[in-house]
Amino acid sequence: MDGEHSALSGVERDRERLPPIYSNSSSVVLGRGAKQPFPSLGNFISSLSQKRDAGGRGFPASFAGTLTSTVGLRHGRELPPICNDVRQKHRLSIDTLPPELKAPFPLDPIIPLRTKTTKEFQEDMDRATQSGDWREVRDFYLTTFESFIEINAAFKREANGLFNTIEDSGVNAKFVNAVYDTLLGTPQDIQKSVLKGIINSLLREWKGPRTKDDLRAYFILLQNPQYSSTNTYVIYAHLLRQIAALSEADHHFLVHWLKRLSARRFRQLVERLLQFISTRLFPGDPDELPPLSKCSWWIPSATKVLSLFNAANSVSSPPIMPFTDFYNITLEHIDFMEEYRIWQNHGNSNRFSFCQFPFILSTVVKKAIIQKDSEQQMISQARQSLVSKVSRRQRVDMNLLFLNIKVRRAQLLSDSLDELTRKRCDLKKKLRVTFVGEAGLDMGGLTKEWFLLLVRQIFHTDYGMFTYMKDSRCHWFSSWKCDNYSEFQLVGTLMGLAVYNSIALDIHFPLYCYRKLLSPPTVPCDQNAFVGMATATLEDLQQVMPELAHGLGELLSYEGNVEEDFYLTFQISQEEMGIMKSYNLKPGGDKIPVTKQNRKEYVQLYVDFLLNKSIYKQFAAFYHGFHSVCASDALMLLRPEEVEMLVCGSPELDMSALQKAAQYEGYSKADTTVRCFWEVVLAFTLELQKKLLHFATGSDRVPVGGMADLNFKISKIDVPTDWLPVSHTCFNQICLPPYRTRKELKHKLTIAISNAEGFGLE
Repeated sequence: MDGEHSALSGVERDRERLPPIYSNSSSVVLGRGAKQPFPSLGNFISSLSQKRDAGGRGFPASFAGTLTSTVGLRHGRELPPICNDVRQKHRLSIDTLPPELKAPFPLDPIIPLRTKTTKEFQEDMDRATQSGDWREVRDFYLTTFESFIEINAAFKREANGLFNTIEDSGVNAKFVNAVYDTLLGTPQDIQKSVLKGIINSLLREWKGPRTKDDLRAYFILLQNPQYSSTNTYVIYAHLLRQIAALSEADHHFLVHWLKRLSARRFRQLVERLLQFISTRLFPGDPDELPPLSKCSWWIPSATKVLSLFNAANSVSSPPIMPFTDFYNITLEHIDFMEEYRIWQNHGNSNRFSFCQFPFILSTVVKKAIIQKDSEQQMISQARQSLVSKVSRRQRVDMNLLFLNIKVRRAQLLSDSLDELTRKRCDLKKKLRVTFVGEAGLDMGGLTKEWFLLLVRQIFHTDYGMFTYMKDSRCHWFSSWKCDNYSEFQLVGTLMGLAVYNSIALDIHFPLYCYRKLLSPPTVPCDQNAFVGMATATLEDLQQVMPELAHGLGELLSYEGNVEEDFYLTFQISQEEMGIMKSYNLKPGGDKIPVTKQNRKEYVQLYVDFLLNKSIYKQFAAFYHGFHSVCASDALMLLRPEEVEMLVCGSPELDMSALQKAAQYEGYSKADTTVRCFWEVVLAFTLELQKKLLHFATGSDRVPVGGMADLNFKISKIDVPTDWLPVSHTCFNQICLPPYRTRKELKHKLTIAISNAEGFGLE
């Protein structure tokens, strides 16, 4: 064990660095069967050396050196789904090896013919299980996993078929599943022989560019269920490192092969990789794994391989599993701000950071990064204002540390627009709202109410800025033309302030809107550059105008005479402020008929017009308003779905979760008033539950992180029971008089939550 992690050279380093299976160590438990000491790896390597001396295949003098090449990454700001420009590491050529290490290796090895079928293998397993004679099964496993060539011989559908396409890996998936599904039920010596074979395969000489048979072998080895045990993590890590170091073209093939795995197998492999990363970060027993300083490449290698699965999931339609299942919750307990700083300073260079692979970071982590980044910007902005005042020897007013918004309820929209326009240099300061004529210090509650009332007014159909789509139950930008789009900029600024100040808004935009908001994720330096122009598809239109999208889909699939039956041209008409206006989708469009040959172009131009061109000025103002507040590198980490979650929170109310997370002051869980409260609340309609949440917190949305993040508190207030409940929205607190009956509590609570607008003191 002492030499296990030392810096050895040549074959000795390989021998000590690979699997943690030693003749002196405790037995390795890999599945069912009797525990036996693992044969010495030293003896195994020695036998390989004897084969080499006898003229067999050799292996490089420095396997570890071969495996330690660095993998280059694209700059994190482009957020690629996989590491697209992974540099193919330098591989030793047989011509560059010293004579004593040279061994014959055919340029195009002929794969031996293996004829065992899935049925025959299962029959062998049944006989072995019943008789206890495992010789035939043992021979099969021993032969199959001793080299990449044998792996292909066993599992390739046609031994010497090419299968050089991304559509077909050429692997007999049913046979692979059968062999792996029964592996952990075999005796220990068989399981150990498989691991020995994998070690042998990984120790083999690295050739030049990888063949598709090599990729197939990696693809098959990756599915081995033995890697779920920490005892095999060293072998697993070396396999992951070799896969991570493959070329971009090889990764492209693996991505498309992975997406053709069964959903069950795909999920198993993803969960195994996530568990590997978590265990390496926080091992249950620090002594069961090599020191982190000796294997710092483990986590980067595993994360890069996981990115291949994420890419496979992304290109699958529909996705194989929800993107949230790629989140590693363990990362919520690391220093993610340090990860963020590394990424900001080094991008996707050779310095690894989890921020290079944002799919693995949960929305909770991304929200925390944005909040802390926002806080740092707020502090910086306030410090600059303070220094400026002091340098000019002016009296320091603490109000300069805040973005102070003072509005009248009767003139809410115009006052808010004026205030935000006048104070646009202060947008990155802490927000504080005052309603004129109302006594109340804003500790967060008034800010929440200001957002709520402003959003309600802006999105009202009478106002005309946004159109409510009944079929999709969402809002979309009105296409009317005007000279001033400042109010759209106000809405963008409002959304940015909400994210910046961690306020959830009740806004109903389609997901495509948030994709446009991230196109690009940072404002271009060129002021004339287009923004918000995300590629639009018929699926995107389905989110906004499902009926029209269905009609266009019918046009694309129509079998008859498109030109005569539809009688369409490349000119479309739409209503704007009660007036029908016509627009050409291309120059001279009113004279170009839509035919079977050009209908795809017509649909694409139509969709692009509706979702991009017809509302470009409106959305550009909205985009710049949002990014005037949220100009942060952290936005590059987000998916459109995650931006939506940060802006809107979750509309799904789980009052049982709120009950579990609730804190009490003056009451206990067992008190009659508290028990009656929860009985009433859990029986409320969804509408009344939203009103309760708004009454207590100032918002009817659930923040990222769930109900537990609300820090909801129920306090006792010593007043007569004819009083109504009182809330402190700044602290997410509700104060209840000591009501004695469920009926009395329900009556008083319903009155309170149904009349919860405004702020005043009696």
